[in-house]
Amino acid sequence: MDILYHRGRATVADVRGDLPDPPSYSAVRGMLRLLEDKGHVRHEQDGPRYVYMATVNRERVRKSAAQHLVRVFFDNSATSAVAAMLGMYEKQLNDADLDRLEALIQRARTNGGAS
Repeated sequence: MDILYHRGRATVADVRGDLPDPPSYSAVRGMLRLLEDKGHVRHEQDGPRYVYMATVNRERVRKSAAQHLVRVFFDNSATSAVAAMLGMYEKQLNDADLDRLEALIQRARTNGGAS
């Protein structure tokens, strides 16, 4: 999906070429077909090839993926997920990053976070 968002339109060969350590051509084709069956992408025929494009808003996909990650790997605990992310990146966070995180926490408190 990331490749389709970046490129806008891509063939199976394009997607495969952009992947590090790419799987087989047929595996990429199969994944694109699965994404199309789920309504995430569509294709147009361009001569003998299919050209794929995303049909779902990137932000919606990002939110859905994050919810799935939190649900599956962090027992649906946003606190555990955020703590893990902070632990992974704490040495890379600058004051502006930390200020932004503080503002997001304050907004969550103001908008109805549980006491």
